[in-house]
Amino acid sequence: MEGVIEKAAVKRVIAALKDHGINGQVHILSESARTAQEAADALGVEVGQIASSLIFQLLDGSPLLIITSGRHRVDTDLVARTLGVETLTRVDANYVKEKSGFSIGGVAPLGWISPATILIDQALNDYEIVWAAAGHPHAVYPTSFNELVACTGAKPMVVGS
Repeated sequence: MEGVIEKAAVKRVIAALKDHGINGQVHILSESARTAQEAADALGVEVGQIASSLIFQLLDGSPLLIITSGRHRVDTDLVARTLGVETLTRVDANYVKEKSGFSIGGVAPLGWISPATILIDQALNDYEIVWAAAGHPHAVYPTSFNELVACTGAKPMVVGS
């Protein structure tokens, strides 16, 4: 996949990694990693090691990023109750791009263009290495639960099953 590393969104992730002192290098996959299963297959890892970035809208219009293990489906009712809000609103591709600066399928947990409330699935702590999107459906980087918490300020919680 020539040219992926030159994309503005990927460069933003690389800069954010450097700013946070993260040594993980961005890997360019020949196959798309739009889904957790695709990413796991391309990397030869368990689907649970994929840190998927899911975006919702809170009632005040601000974004909620949930970094979840690829082995989980987010229980939106559970998350809403935990946050003390009535509901989480699903968003479209335009909202995702406007708030994060990334297109769906390549949303990284860092390098966002606007602030967000961030939660992280405690299940990601079951793995020494997890893989997150790096700004493009063919770009990923290795990280860890603790590194994600440190660089995003994410609040750890159970987000699904």
